[in-house]
Amino acid sequence: MHFSFSRFSRLVLIAGMFAAPLVLHAAALDQFKSFVAGTQSAKGEFSQRLVRSESAAKPGATATPAVKVSTPSTGTFLFARPGKFIWTYLKPYEQVLQADGDKLFIYDKDLNQVTSRKLGNAIGSSPAAILFGSNDLEKNFTLKEAGTREGVEWLDAIPKSKDTTFEHIGIGLRDGVPVAMELRDTFGQTSVLTFTRFERNPVLAADQFKFVIPKGADVNQQ
Repeated sequence: MHFSFSRFSRLVLIAGMFAAPLVLHAAALDQFKSFVAGTQSAKGEFSQRLVRSESAAKPGATATPAVKVSTPSTGTFLFARPGKFIWTYLKPYEQVLQADGDKLFIYDKDLNQVTSRKLGNAIGSSPAAILFGSNDLEKNFTLKEAGTREGVEWLDAIPKSKDTTFEHIGIGLRDGVPVAMELRDTFGQTSVLTFTRFERNPVLAADQFKFVIPKGADVNQQ
């Protein structure tokens, strides 16, 4: 199984929100705005899984959808706003997505292959903008409180652009930092992304996000 940029953008979904008092709803939005304003960089670990609901019934029949969950992918992340990040998959396969603010590099270790492309404005209305983009999120997303569950306060981010494959992005926060994200795409798939060991504003080297082409790697520029 190999990674593509479109696959990366299919981040996270946890289903089953329930209603909560208004004070908790407000806290989710307040926490998120504080996080965005006060976090220029961060690092941590993640776990990602893809969830798909499929009905075994024929079209028009009534049936309970079957839920399929992919094998979790795990790894580490490091980012600095705006548009700089290193997203490293360690299991079940090793791949790296790295952006230096100008270009995006996708490195497949098994194939020893690098794909590079201009970053451009692609991050703006994508789920990646929540962590890696500018602070002007309300320009591209409509934000609203979405309740609380198991100690995590949730926020909905609805893309304003119609030119996107995402219908809904959920952001779960605890103690002022994201602990989960959820995404439902237009293809009926959802993903769940959870964060651990989240560290805000770590010390970074000046050349931290400079991508070095691995020795002997094939390079494909798009």
